[in-house]
Amino acid sequence: MVYHVIGLMSGSSVDGLDLAFVQFHENGGKWSYEILNADCYPFPEEWQSRLKNASALNALDYQILHVDYGHFLGEQINRFIDIYQLEFRVQLIASHGHTVFHVPEKRMTAQIGDGASIAAETGVAVVSDLRSMDIALGGQGAPIVPIGEKLLLGEYDFFLNLGGIANIACHFRNKPDTGPVAFDISPANRVLNLLASEFNKDYDEDGKAASQGNIDQNLLRQLNVQEYYFKLFPKSLANEFGTDIIYPIIKRAGISTTDALRTYVEHICVQIKNSIKILDEQYGSVEAQRKLLVTGGGAFNKFLMERLSANLKEINTEVILPDENLIKFKEALVMALIGVLRWREEINVFASVTGASKDSIGGAVWMSGK
Repeated sequence: MVYHVIGLMSGSSVDGLDLAFVQFHENGGKWSYEILNADCYPFPEEWQSRLKNASALNALDYQILHVDYGHFLGEQINRFIDIYQLEFRVQLIASHGHTVFHVPEKRMTAQIGDGASIAAETGVAVVSDLRSMDIALGGQGAPIVPIGEKLLLGEYDFFLNLGGIANIACHFRNKPDTGPVAFDISPANRVLNLLASEFNKDYDEDGKAASQGNIDQNLLRQLNVQEYYFKLFPKSLANEFGTDIIYPIIKRAGISTTDALRTYVEHICVQIKNSIKILDEQYGSVEAQRKLLVTGGGAFNKFLMERLSANLKEINTEVILPDENLIKFKEALVMALIGVLRWREEINVFASVTGASKDSIGGAVWMSGK
């Protein structure tokens, strides 16, 4: 079977909308893919503001934003289709939406971007609301990307995504009866970008500012003892952990921005290394020499990658950067696959990852009719 799908993803950094037009081949349960076209559309200032402030809205205004954002997404998809001349080629759209609330302990998660509005704008079938079924089954609703890693990228042991939040997945290639495990590690780009904004920059390009700073050991200790880091997985983070808890701790340290950036880069690397060590302790060594695939915007931070490689070399883990398309659009690619699996009524979220009572088929389907 061949499928042509557009996957959509916007991360917690609120920097832009990722779109990937993907061709999938499925033969006897074996999947392959090709990203045919991909792009990132930066959010206009108006939409950055609306998305960042969504959690403060009253119920009615929140629902209006949900619908408005769905129509906005539909318009961006139509723009993408026009630019790449994809008319009549797209069979399905899979949209993650933008996370506003994530409270799994209350069995609630909310991603805005109304699927019906997207379908109405594009005239194409849409799969949205990808996390709610897992949440209803008692899971964390995150991460959901491991299904794509397992089916499309099976040659790696660990998968690290460095977006607004850093998350990791472990696939036990030497233990086929053990399901994948994944969880959020720590805030990443969301905090680094907040610090870079103190220089009136959107981000610290190549980690240049961080590389000029010094580690503040007192701050590093304060960051590393946060309660979340000692919780057992499955576990997941809300965006507010970075903005409302971690960032204020950094500011109270009273150090320069360059030192804060340098310290926070080290904090991210330490937490990634600790996460892999915990996985080793719980499941035994994955391989003598392990491969960790890094994607997400943080993969372009050269200094962060240098420090990560140095930290993980100590635990026999090689850091691998794939091609630029996969770095940028891996999550949009996997959203597209999750949509196809939902369309096929096949499992697309692993309970071993999220802690739900069982594997599930997540996503709501919207069709505007002929």
